[in-house]
Amino acid sequence: MAICEKCGNDYPKSFEVVLAGQTHTFDSFECAISALAPTCGQCGCRIIGHGIEKSGKLFCCNHCADAVYAQAAS
Repeated sequence: MAICEKCGNDYPKSFEVVLAGQTHTFDSFECAISALAPTCGQCGCRIIGHGIEKSGKLFCCNHCADAVYAQAAS
């Protein structure tokens, strides 16, 4: 059994995720997402799907990307 690095649960069905050469151990996708998924540059939510990259920043959707650049223009 392995211990989840996010919640500390010792779970027999844990799994590993390799990201940027580092191995992480989790007991659920929920823990993996909360630990590894990038956050939106506007609203801060975790980006689980494709997301949007604009000028090197990540956003959860076009609305958030547009909101950031509309604020910068004003």
